[in-house]
Amino acid sequence: MNLALIGPSGAGKGTHIAALCARYKLRHVATGDLFREHLQTRTALGILARSYMEQGELVPDEIVDAIVEEWVEQHPAAEGILFDGFPRTVCQARFLDTLLATHHQPFDAVIYLRVPDDEIMRRVSGRLICARCQASWHRTLHAPKADGVCDLCGGELLPRADDIPALIAARLRVFHRTVGPVLEHYADARKLAVIDGNGPTPAVEARLFEFVSAVELGLATFTTRAQAAPVIAAERIEQLPAKLARPSLDLVLLGGPGSGKGTQAERICAELGLPHIATGDLFRENLKQNTELGRLARTYMDRGELVPDDVTEAMVAERLDRPDTQNGFVLDGFPRTLPQASALMDLTAKLHRRIAGVLYIKVSDEAIIGRLSGRLICRQCQAPYHLQFKPPQRAGICDTCGGELYQRADDNPNTVRARLATFHQQTEPLISFYRRAELLHEIDGEGDLGAISARCLEAIRHFTPAGRSRQPLGS
Repeated sequence: MNLALIGPSGAGKGTHIAALCARYKLRHVATGDLFREHLQTRTALGILARSYMEQGELVPDEIVDAIVEEWVEQHPAAEGILFDGFPRTVCQARFLDTLLATHHQPFDAVIYLRVPDDEIMRRVSGRLICARCQASWHRTLHAPKADGVCDLCGGELLPRADDIPALIAARLRVFHRTVGPVLEHYADARKLAVIDGNGPTPAVEARLFEFVSAVELGLATFTTRAQAAPVIAAERIEQLPAKLARPSLDLVLLGGPGSGKGTQAERICAELGLPHIATGDLFRENLKQNTELGRLARTYMDRGELVPDDVTEAMVAERLDRPDTQNGFVLDGFPRTLPQASALMDLTAKLHRRIAGVLYIKVSDEAIIGRLSGRLICRQCQAPYHLQFKPPQRAGICDTCGGELYQRADDNPNTVRARLATFHQQTEPLISFYRRAELLHEIDGEGDLGAISARCLEAIRHFTPAGRSRQPLGS
C-alpha cells in the first residue's frame, strides 16, 4: 500500500504519520529529511544541490525529483510507502505517478488533511523546532517533557524564524494556489481523500485509520472532483484593468535553461532603458546584503531545506516596487509555474501594475543541450560566457571582474535533459495560459544573437504600456 499525506504546514502531518506508519507498517519518506541527508553525506545529488545554494540560487525541482527517485529505487517493493508532504505541485504528482508505475508499485491514495487557516495560524504560532535534529514540537499541542529541550536528542527547541503571522499567511496563500491542481489531478484519478484534520488528535487519527483500513481492504470511498470543489476553490486569475494601471512596460521573459533569455533580457533592457530583474540575482542580492528576506532564506538553507515560494514572491514584490521600475521592467526567471503566475498577477495588482506582454524564447531541446555543454560561469560574479557564442577575452578569466570561469556540474547532457523535462512539465501550462490571455509572443531563439534581439524588440513594439484591454486571465 503506497500513500501520500499532504496538507499545509501545521496541519499535523508529522504527528499522524508516526501513528499511520506504526499501525500499517508503512515506511515514512519526507523529502525534507532526504534532502538534508544528501547534503550532510555529500552525495552527488547533495553536492549538486549545495552548489546551487552556495551560489545563492534556488535548488531546481529536478534535483528533488531525483532524490525521491533514488530513494524509491532503493526501497524494498514489499514494504508500503507513506510520502510526507509530497507531491506539492501537479508536476511532482505526475512525476510520482510515473515513477511508481515504472517500478510496478501501485499508488493507492493521496490524503489531504484539511485544517482551517485560522486553526493553522493558532497551531503554527506555538511551534518549536529542534536545532539539532529538526524534530517538530508545540508549546501546548505536542509539548516536550522538559521545557525547551527535545525529547529525542536533547537539542535546544526554538521557534522558527518564519512562524510569524504575516509570513504564515503568505505561506498559506502559496499553499492554496499550489494544492488546488494537485487535488484536481488525484480527484480525476479517483485517488483523493479529503479528511477533516480539525479537532483533537485521537479523533483525527480515528478518521485516518478508518480510511486507510478501507484502502487496505479495497473498500475505500474517494472524494470526487465535485465534492472537492469547495476545497479546491481555484481562484480566477485576473489582471488589474488597464485604466487603473500605471503606464509602464512590464514584461515577462520565458525560456528553457540555455535558451539565451538572460542575454536577450540584457539587450532588451539596454535598448529600452528598463531594469533586468533576474530572480537568481535577486536571491543572491538578498543573501549578500543580509536583508530581512535574505536572513529568512538563509534559515531554510542552514536547516538543509528548500526556500519556499512565499519567500521568493516577497523578494520579487519588494524589487518591483523600487523607483527604477517606474517605466517598466523585464522579469526573468519568474513565474515558472501557474501558481507563481497567479502570485505575480496578485502582487502586480497591489502595485497598480499589469503585465504588458510575455516573450517566450523558443529553442529546441537539442540546441539547448549543445549550448549548455559549452557554457561557462564566473565563480565570483556569476557572469555567463560560452566557448562558442560568447567567449571571454582571456581563456578561463571573466572579462568583468577577473574571476575564474568554470563549467557547472549540471551542464552535462543527461542532467540538461532532466532539467528540460522539468521545464516542459512546469512551463508548458504557463505558456498555454499566457497564450489564452493574448499576452504571449513566441520568439525563434535559434540563429544569430542580433537577429533574435531584433525579433524580440519587434514583438515589444506591439505592446502598449500597461497592456492592451484583453480578456481576463483564466477565462
